[in-house]
Amino acid sequence: MKPLIIALALVLAAPLPASAHPRPPRDLRQLAEQTGVKIGSAVDIAALRAESDYRRVLNRQFNHVTAENAMKWESVEPQRGVFTWDDADTLVENARRNRQQVRGHTLVWHNQLPAWLTAGVEDGSIGATELRQILRDHITTQVRRYKGKIRAWDVVNEVVEEDGTMRQSIWLKHLGSGYIADAFRWAHRADPRAKLFINDYNLEWNAPKIETTLSLVKELQAQGVPIHGVGFQGHLGIQYDYPGDWANVMRRFADLGLEVAITELDVRMELPVTPEKLATQATYYSRAMTDCLSVRACRELTVWGFTDRHSWVPGWFDGEGAACLLDENLAPKPAYQALLTVKNPR
Repeated sequence: MKPLIIALALVLAAPLPASAHPRPPRDLRQLAEQTGVKIGSAVDIAALRAESDYRRVLNRQFNHVTAENAMKWESVEPQRGVFTWDDADTLVENARRNRQQVRGHTLVWHNQLPAWLTAGVEDGSIGATELRQILRDHITTQVRRYKGKIRAWDVVNEVVEEDGTMRQSIWLKHLGSGYIADAFRWAHRADPRAKLFINDYNLEWNAPKIETTLSLVKELQAQGVPIHGVGFQGHLGIQYDYPGDWANVMRRFADLGLEVAITELDVRMELPVTPEKLATQATYYSRAMTDCLSVRACRELTVWGFTDRHSWVPGWFDGEGAACLLDENLAPKPAYQALLTVKNPR
């Protein structure tokens, strides 16, 4: 063998220098770049406006954002026909300036509806025909306003109960189950390029909810309904076992041709905080990221707020909290570091 060929073979066979191997990501935005998984956070609009440190961390760390409340029905149409877009517009404009994509949350939900709507349905002044038109107008108006600016919409949110039955919301009671297909079709017409999701909690582990949601998706697909993804909210607690079959559940939906997203991840604990609890929390966050990375169709991991300063958890779960990646002072917790050290199999 010629000397030049031998030398070349030795060079190719030699291990790469340490500098040639990908370095661990320095922050969450670089983690997103390295893995191809969008890393997002729900956004508190008041904090975004008023707190420069909150705003700085949000815009440095995340390449995807969700309005925590600013796009919900009671926020955008508190009075019939009177729309208040300021908060939602603030989120979308901040995202544009900081190279962030946006998840729209949420078009149809049984919760946080404006009083004029629920009262009208309850007292009978809004009948089924009018209610359907109201729903159509709401979806069309909101999706059209942000056409081309929203990557994905949670079109219907939490439509399946814990026991696997369909939720008896005002929509199901007065419009029948067809409202779900209608909602997806209306949203698609308003913005044909947006990804359209069904989103739910406890879908990570609850067998009846999983089976019903799978059946619902298959039924929608059989009808030609434009549904593109499923969102796993991922509200976890360290006092409960981690949902160990989560990756396989993701695959079952991915096998239907759907995109998969973790849309509202947080990991709460019973207070007070201890180093041991923080260590356990870190494993839950890293396992969620690992599960997502193990499923090619998983394209997004969004946390439901990134700092304990503005977490929803203490207001809903008595004696629990500390659910986020950063503490009240925006100091990273072990969970933050755990995400950065997850091995990327992709």
